[in-house]
Amino acid sequence: MVAGGRPPSLVAERALFADGAPVVLACDEVGRGALAGPVTVGLVVILPDVRRIPAGLRDSKLLPEPKREQLAPRAAGWVAASAVGEASAAEIDAIGIMACLGLAGSRAYRALAAEFDLPGGAPLLLDGNHDWLSQSIEHRAQVITRIKADRDCASVSAASVIAKVHRDRGMRREHDDLPLYSWDENKGYSTRAHFAAIDDHGPSALHRHTWLHDRSVTAESGPALFDLGVG
Repeated sequence: MVAGGRPPSLVAERALFADGAPVVLACDEVGRGALAGPVTVGLVVILPDVRRIPAGLRDSKLLPEPKREQLAPRAAGWVAASAVGEASAAEIDAIGIMACLGLAGSRAYRALAAEFDLPGGAPLLLDGNHDWLSQSIEHRAQVITRIKADRDCASVSAASVIAKVHRDRGMRREHDDLPLYSWDENKGYSTRAHFAAIDDHGPSALHRHTWLHDRSVTAESGPALFDLGVG
């Protein structure tokens, strides 16, 4: 089997185009469950004449870091336009993760709208079963939630890879400035070593301080699939 499982398709996107959609938007988030760093939302737009899916494209969680790095520019070149929005650890502490998903999504939407003329009410495929985006973008898109969209829908997979690579690069830069927490390896997610570093050095400004009391989600069974690339 090809590493990363079966490839996503354009079945859902083609159905929306067949129903008359002039464009299809797709959205995914990364970093929701991390102890440190931002939550990051990737947003892409594709057109009816979208080309063949880039070889190897998968949900970012199913790919090792080197493969994601290779795919990110190809995914960005495959879509008509893309953007990333983030909400910081301080913002997560202040207003909570769900509100920050919407905040990061609204920032991604504004950035995308500045680059591409988005028609009002365009369909937007959102991974998961909860619409955390519509209110934040003032219902300017028709949000369609879909479980496993990051795995099954190529446009959402592209958004996932673009967002994940953007966030990981940011965490590696933070590691260069403050290497105590090994963010180059854990990207801010929970591991025994990460918690041990917090115990030894205290939390940093990049940590979500309101999350640090709960150590129930640790790496007791080892890192998540590939390099802790969980959402």
